[in-house]
Amino acid sequence: MTAAENVCYTLINVPNDSEPPSEVSLKTDLEKGEIKAKTEALKKVIIMILNGEKLPGLLMTIIRFVLPLQDHTIKKLLLVFWEIVPKTTPDGKLLQEMILVCDAYRKDLQHPNEFIRGSTLRFLCKLKESELLEPLMPAIRACLEHRHSYVRRNAVLAIYTIYRNFENLIPDAPELIHDFLVNEKDASCKRNAFMMLIHADQDRALDYLSTCIDQVHTFGDILQLVIVELIYKVCHANPSERARFIRCIYNLLQSSSPAVKYEAAGTLVTLSSAPTAIKAAAQCYIDLIIKESDNNVKLIVLDRLIELKEHPTHERVLQDLVMDILLSSRNVEELVIVLKKEVIKTNNVTEHEDTDKFRQLLVRTLHSCSVRFPDMAANVIPVLMEFLSDTNEAAAADVLEFVREAIQRFDNLRPLIIEKMLEVFHAIKTVKIYRGALWILGEYCSTKEDIQSVMTEVRRSLGEIPIVENEIKKESGEGKPEEEVSAAPAAKLVTEMGTYVTQSALSSSRPSKKEEDRPPLRGFLMDGDFYVAASLATTLTKVALRYVAIVQDKKRQNSFVAESMLIMATILHLGKSSLPKKPITDDDVDRISLCLKVLSECSPLMNDIFNKECRKSLSHMLTVRLEEEKLSQKKESEKRNVLVQADDPISFMQLTAKNETTSKEDQFQLSLLAAMGTTLKKEANDPMASKLNKVTQLTGFSDPVYAEAYVHVNQYDIVLDVLVVNQTNDTLQNCTLELATLGDLKLVEKPSPLTLAPHDFANIKANVKVASTENGIIFGNIVYDVSGAASDRNCVVLSDIHIDIMDYIQPASCTDAEFRQMWAEFEWENKVTVNTNIADLNEYLHHILSSTNMKCLTPEKALSGFCGFMAANLYARSIFGEDALANVSIEKPIHLGPDAPVNGHIRIRAKSQGMALSLGDKINLSQKKTSA
Repeated sequence: MTAAENVCYTLINVPNDSEPPSEVSLKTDLEKGEIKAKTEALKKVIIMILNGEKLPGLLMTIIRFVLPLQDHTIKKLLLVFWEIVPKTTPDGKLLQEMILVCDAYRKDLQHPNEFIRGSTLRFLCKLKESELLEPLMPAIRACLEHRHSYVRRNAVLAIYTIYRNFENLIPDAPELIHDFLVNEKDASCKRNAFMMLIHADQDRALDYLSTCIDQVHTFGDILQLVIVELIYKVCHANPSERARFIRCIYNLLQSSSPAVKYEAAGTLVTLSSAPTAIKAAAQCYIDLIIKESDNNVKLIVLDRLIELKEHPTHERVLQDLVMDILLSSRNVEELVIVLKKEVIKTNNVTEHEDTDKFRQLLVRTLHSCSVRFPDMAANVIPVLMEFLSDTNEAAAADVLEFVREAIQRFDNLRPLIIEKMLEVFHAIKTVKIYRGALWILGEYCSTKEDIQSVMTEVRRSLGEIPIVENEIKKESGEGKPEEEVSAAPAAKLVTEMGTYVTQSALSSSRPSKKEEDRPPLRGFLMDGDFYVAASLATTLTKVALRYVAIVQDKKRQNSFVAESMLIMATILHLGKSSLPKKPITDDDVDRISLCLKVLSECSPLMNDIFNKECRKSLSHMLTVRLEEEKLSQKKESEKRNVLVQADDPISFMQLTAKNETTSKEDQFQLSLLAAMGTTLKKEANDPMASKLNKVTQLTGFSDPVYAEAYVHVNQYDIVLDVLVVNQTNDTLQNCTLELATLGDLKLVEKPSPLTLAPHDFANIKANVKVASTENGIIFGNIVYDVSGAASDRNCVVLSDIHIDIMDYIQPASCTDAEFRQMWAEFEWENKVTVNTNIADLNEYLHHILSSTNMKCLTPEKALSGFCGFMAANLYARSIFGEDALANVSIEKPIHLGPDAPVNGHIRIRAKSQGMALSLGDKINLSQKKTSA
């Protein structure tokens, strides 16, 4: 058994820079030193023994000079010392000196100080030598009647562990503890006594509970928790007992302790699926969410509520209760009011790193509520429109997406949205949001007043035009008082083509305040972002064409169109000049030129394209998205529905055998196993997926030592269970498994050496800690001495064990915006060239998905059909919270024939280099499809 598997009762911090003292100096301090010196010496002795030192010469010294002392610190250290010191001879017999120790502890069990009595009783729980415990039994029994509760509750624990380990020492323990429980008044003593009866004699525990079942609600919370556990265990083992105890569980739902309420609600759900029971448990969970201030508690309880909601039969029961999880037309108004209050609160809160994320979540929730319940949209829109001027682009982008969908779906809300949009338009700070707002205004402003308001806001945001002349005037006007010597007339700075010639001293001494005073749109253009100019040209073209159709006065028509064309022309002029930080791109020039041509010709065809086809495209996109959401919801509901086939056998509880009644696992046992890191996992029915599939052969069959390892991957560590077989006729001494790791792996402890008889075998366990998601390699060797041989140590080199990254990667989902943001942020990219024998694009994509545990974010409709090429985005997240992104760009080379394999590239991006490289290696290894 390795040190990692031993039960640890005490943790001792050891300074790394301390040097181990000699045995002689320790002996001197223990014999002749003061109390403080003896304390320090005893601490050093404990640390040395824990490190594997054998100090048999100090045992009698400690018994003679330290054990009789009455100092409490010394006594506490002695308890640790006697716990770890070897108490037996090499042949397994108890050391003679232990008789003296036993007598000293008998005296401590009769000590007048309750702390010494209680701590001694706790120490006795850790003893595994029955010869030491037997003389102490009368004193332990007497402690049950001590005046102090600390002594009595530790006496109960001592009796319980002794009864569990050595029943012959106290065979009447259950009866003794039952009598003690009946007469005891202290809550902690009763809890310990009741806990012992649950595990030692469940019938006596039930007898006691039956006598006081009506007073359970008056007990302390620690005893109530144990009672809940007993009821669960009894009803789980014997379902016919449910009716006897269900009323008690209902009463415990009203307990003053949140822990008791939580456990009682969970037990009630497992014991009964009746609507009243589910409703009572859900109500209890909701009360906990409302009253508990700790967000961690709220999240845990919310998980339980979601589990209840996932069950199809419970959904209707919960509709009246769980407003946040089950949204219905009856409670949506209350939910929207709550969310609006939270949104307004985030405006007043000082900026925190999570405030933006919380605001984004609120916006998305209000978005989904408004889409599902259109009547609520009018209340939500005015609040959300304020966020368009927010500095957080993510929250503003979500609001913009919501506004775009709302203005398309709800005709009656268009005037309200246009009005609010015009109000906040001048305050928008980010260029991406500005572009979106321009598009919405250009697409949906349909009255003369709204169109004129759009033009007014554009002129206000653009500033004085022509832009180039105005900027040069500002430069020369602000530069004169500061740099008179280098000042030059403004006219000389402009060529015949109207471009800015040189970067003069005026521009270098430009005051910083000037940039702040610029209107927003002009600021974007001066920064070189002319994509917004192309968007503005499209918007002006749409509103101008619409204005011409609405207004009959030719003079006004021409005036509006001319003004629109002037704005586009001055932006083109600015883009071609040297004033902006970056010149205008050819794409943006083409777009603005096209808009100028459309306005100059005003053909009916272009009018239809600009004012009708754009809106049709948006409508089609929203319809497709809604259909996809409905389809995914339908699939989810189909998954949740429990389908019973016509030929499925019917199970009658009364007729099933005892070993078949455990349809559900014992939740208490599962939680205990999870805490110990030994969670039971159901093995798949496929024999290839059994444990044998995870066995790795480390040495050959002809080697003197044969070794193979079962690799058990837990969440954050790997357990290697290595079978070592001695294939020789010699005894192998000091047979040691030496391991080393490559990658982000760390060996927790060095396995202990073994002695193997001829043809004997043994199991050695080693723990490896995993710190991040990347491929790791464990390598090493087995070294041993042959008994009686004078040669050097023998060594057998082991094969490498490769740790698969797929054990830590899980499919996950994210929005397109989040994917793009992470793609831009992640600095590590690994480009993998497609090299496969698969000839079909879809088949290759599904093969990659199954090989890498990634999820395809590209909708199925976008991947359907055949066009010779395919692009898809993949996403996964590791158990350590690391994100992995991949973009698959593949094509089918038709010119090479129908059987030609797919070619292309897969680009992988991750925050860490190890993740990107490991995922790329995995794709490279699994690209080719193996023939069955």
